[in-house]
Amino acid sequence: MWRGSITTAKEARRRMVLLNKATEQYSYIKTCIPTTFSLMIPVVDLSKPDAKTLIVKACEEFGFFKVINHGVPMEAISQLESEAIKFFSMPLNEKEKAGAPNPFGYGSKIIGHNGDVGWVEYLLLKTNQEHNFSTYGNNPEKFRCALNNYMSSVRKMACEILELMAEGLKIQQKDVFSKLLMDKHSDSIFRVNHYPACPELAVKGENLIGFGEHTDPQIISLLRSNNTSGLQISLRDGSWISVPPDHKSFFINVGDSLQVMTNGRFRSVRHRVLANGIKARLSMIYFGGPPLSEKVAPLPSLMKGKESLYKEFTWFEYKNSTYGSRLADNRLGHFERITAS
Repeated sequence: MWRGSITTAKEARRRMVLLNKATEQYSYIKTCIPTTFSLMIPVVDLSKPDAKTLIVKACEEFGFFKVINHGVPMEAISQLESEAIKFFSMPLNEKEKAGAPNPFGYGSKIIGHNGDVGWVEYLLLKTNQEHNFSTYGNNPEKFRCALNNYMSSVRKMACEILELMAEGLKIQQKDVFSKLLMDKHSDSIFRVNHYPACPELAVKGENLIGFGEHTDPQIISLLRSNNTSGLQISLRDGSWISVPPDHKSFFINVGDSLQVMTNGRFRSVRHRVLANGIKARLSMIYFGGPPLSEKVAPLPSLMKGKESLYKEFTWFEYKNSTYGSRLADNRLGHFERITAS
């Protein structure tokens, strides 16, 4: 498997025209200390009998955890990563043939529709429809096969995790969450992010933002990356910790929809990516979402006489509301009945 940077800094500047404009267009975070990796990140071994208990605990305390023994073949991971590297290494005009991300396709720097930018380029793909892969490099069929094999394995893992989660919550309907991802109308999304190395833009005492702080709106997100650092998550007290990279494992995010379905027992994790000054970072994220018509509300089996913190909404309504927001906005605020705590 590829370990190093995708391109040199010089190549990144040449190939990513949109990312090579004045650095004041980007955001920085002031920091006076070197990045230290946190040992707090929960680790769940999916092959162990205590997995369901550890998943619930991690979702309650962090909204985030790492999974090992996940069952996704390393060959499938390596093949898709290799195809993604080839794609992002192409000249900009070739990458743009994949189409603008409206909503699916190739994009760079601009994240969303409301002014957010980052040191990133990306591919955004739908998981339940065929794409025109004729523009995806010199061997589009190989890209298509690698993508389908990877997504099939990751969706299976996502459903396993969600069913273990339901068991851990003592919900009788084991597939209460997973059935939404398995539905043929599931609005799940797949994203590949490439963060070029940027040594020239590294300002002393500051870090360049690759992808600004946000929560994921879906039910659950499954992320893996190469061995380059950059991912950070926010703790309940508002402090940020750096996640040690691990190319063999997956990192799981609780999304906004799962927070609502558990009536705030699980909290969607706020996270961000800082650009690496030396190496490029490549991440692949599967966002497990429900069908557009699915009603999202706290599950009755988890209420036990408690008052609902959220108004019921459809996934279509919530997804629409996110288009008018910035990355860092609290999107769930529009749907709260009382202040979630």
